Amino acid sequence: QVQLVESGGGSVQAGGSLTLSCTASEDYNCMGWFRQAPGKEREGVALIVNSGYATYVDAVKGRFIISRDRAKHTINLQMNSLKPEDTAMYYCAARSSGLGCINPSSTPMAFWGQGTQVTVSS
Repeated sequence: QVQLVESGGGSVQAGGSLTLSCTASEDYNCMGWFRQAPGKEREGVALIVNSGYATYVDAVKGRFIISRDRAKHTINLQMNSLKPEDTAMYYCAARSSGLGCINPSSTPMAFWGQGTQVTVSS
């Protein structure tokens, strides 16, 4: 059974930092982070493939860093300079194929975690 377990969410003031982690039950070629704010559609945040190549949506470029530890089947999302608009439920997602794992806004993912809440206060 596929499992993706997120951790690291919480509350922080604007300008602060948080690091999210996601551990998968097995290795996947494409993993990433997505988020959904209240009343909004889910959106992609960042993707990373096995080579370590990462892509980001414009809203988080320069502030967020995605990384992975293949041996531990884990990815992390280091979030810096957080803004109130970053408040959302953050989800880890994965897919077996790394082909097309490029655009966080349009890459379909096969497996999803339960989510971890991130709240940024002004």
